[in-house]
Amino acid sequence: MIDNNSLQIRDPFVLPLAGQVQVQGQGQGQYYLYGSTDSNIWGKGTGFDAYTSKDLEHWEGPFSVFRPEADFYAERNFWAPEVYAYGQSYIMFATFRRKDNDLLGTAVLASTHPLGPFTPHSEGPVTPKDWSSLDGTLYIDKQDQPWMVFCHEWQQTGDGEVCAMRLTEDLRSAEGEPVILFRASEAPWTTPFVSKRYADQLNYVTDGPFLFRSSDGDTLYLLWASFINNTYALGIARSGSGEITGPWIHQEEALYQKDGGHAMVFRTFGDKLMLAIHTPNQTPDERPVFLELEESGGVMRMKG
Repeated sequence: MIDNNSLQIRDPFVLPLAGQVQVQGQGQGQYYLYGSTDSNIWGKGTGFDAYTSKDLEHWEGPFSVFRPEADFYAERNFWAPEVYAYGQSYIMFATFRRKDNDLLGTAVLASTHPLGPFTPHSEGPVTPKDWSSLDGTLYIDKQDQPWMVFCHEWQQTGDGEVCAMRLTEDLRSAEGEPVILFRASEAPWTTPFVSKRYADQLNYVTDGPFLFRSSDGDTLYLLWASFINNTYALGIARSGSGEITGPWIHQEEALYQKDGGHAMVFRTFGDKLMLAIHTPNQTPDERPVFLELEESGGVMRMKG
């Protein structure tokens, strides 16, 4: 058993499952926690581990859910796994740095169990091959069409982009060209990211998009991370049309700006709306933090 204060993880993603899924003989009502779990996520990739919990404070694990085969198309930067129940399977979106062109891309993996083993489902990343793309997340529109929402990386574009791309029903490939939802500089709360490596360009970061609807289903929100004065921060936008195509209206102030981000939202078994982030943003100190959210007048805020 490990608690949140001792659990090194980036990009935390929680899958609550109340159904008949057995884990080492345990019963229902469990939270499954996934994330970037390599001790040095900037280097050679080992794979992904997951954890299970009844209370979001104490975790069983780690459980090895993905380990690459020798001929896998990536060997470093294994990032941001997200797991969804989809049809009769569990689908994982995860980011890897390709061997063939050294660019990041989000691929799709699959398993029959939330604790894997997950194996490649798509033929490599489904994001554009000549783009450096990361942090793909799944969105199902009102016509039951699946989309991948992802970031076109700031290191390649200068002004990072959040993009959306239709997927085939089986999630194995793209079914259309990506569209830009917004650029990082369009939000009122972001500031340029100062990078010695990319000092010759003006940098605005996009990172970790995640979509969810209000409790009444009318409002579509999009969480994403960027920087304020080189400190990791989290913002939120809402769709003016209620759909993925937007237009996207940014809240004036950051939702969280205490060196934490790459967020997602889930509902607890007690029906609380919870935000999952990692903080601080330095390896190996990052830890999972769970904070309650509330909505008021079309604005999403931290509760309390």
